Amino acid sequence: MPLFENAEYLIRANLEQLAASNRVRPVEIGAFTAEQFEAINRQKESEGLPLLEEPGIVFIGSHAYRSRVVRDGYNIDDMVLQIAAALAATSISKISPNMTALQSTVRRNDGYGNEVLDEAIFELTARKPKAELYSIVPKGDRNKPKK
Repeated sequence: MPLFENAEYLIRANLEQLAASNRVRPVEIGAFTAEQFEAINRQKESEGLPLLEEPGIVFIGSHAYRSRVVRDGYNIDDMVLQIAAALAATSISKISPNMTALQSTVRRNDGYGNEVLDEAIFELTARKPKAELYSIVPKGDRNKPKK
């Protein structure tokens, strides 16, 4: 399973600290499955880009918090659900020269009248040798929460 047993606690702790305008440290929340890790590295290799060295995933949350909570009006509980869905073992890799992501394969009712496919976007160089979960996007969220 990509998310560690204590991942929800770690994710929530960082997001709550960000909500209180505090600085946070990177925390390791999970790892890519072997298949996800291999797919990412195959694509990186075909583009002549450096390979991801370890399957670990770290989370800070600053960008994701600003995008989903501050801009879109989601709450921390919503974000935890989005991350868990996007980082499921069944999620598929979406890789292009400009982006590396995992997308859930199961539509999720987001509680706002949408059936979404959650997408986790990674930054692969700043936290080497691990990937950083940089952002989370609930694809198909036409109805956003009320701010």
